[in-house]
Amino acid sequence: MNCKSLIFSIVLICSGSTSIHADEYQRGYSTSRTCTRNEYREEYIPGTRNDPGYVKKWEETVEVPCPGLGSTNNNNNNNKFDNNDCSEGKIAGGILGAGFATAISRGKDRWWAIPAGLVGGSMVGCQIDGG
Repeated sequence: MNCKSLIFSIVLICSGSTSIHADEYQRGYSTSRTCTRNEYREEYIPGTRNDPGYVKKWEETVEVPCPGLGSTNNNNNNNKFDNNDCSEGKIAGGILGAGFATAISRGKDRWWAIPAGLVGGSMVGCQIDGG
């Protein structure tokens, strides 16, 4: 088999797929879910001068990850949420940021420096508090 036909075979084998089928089984108190799909496969069989080549075709059932499930363990999917609350850090950081902006700004610059210090301080405070 030469290199060109090998590459052609690999491309054909890796290409093409159809729909996903899900089968759910339940025995006793446990549940398992298996998802499969039918993949169309082709392989080029090279020939000679006297015996021409041909394409062998078939479908294969392949097990795939089920849609909507990041992993096979459903308990891990239920516990993935962000429980970091940074409300205290936002308030403290906002007060410190606005106070710092008031202390370093003078005159006409205070109208934008105090709100900017408030927002910047609340962002820094939230990060420090665990958000």
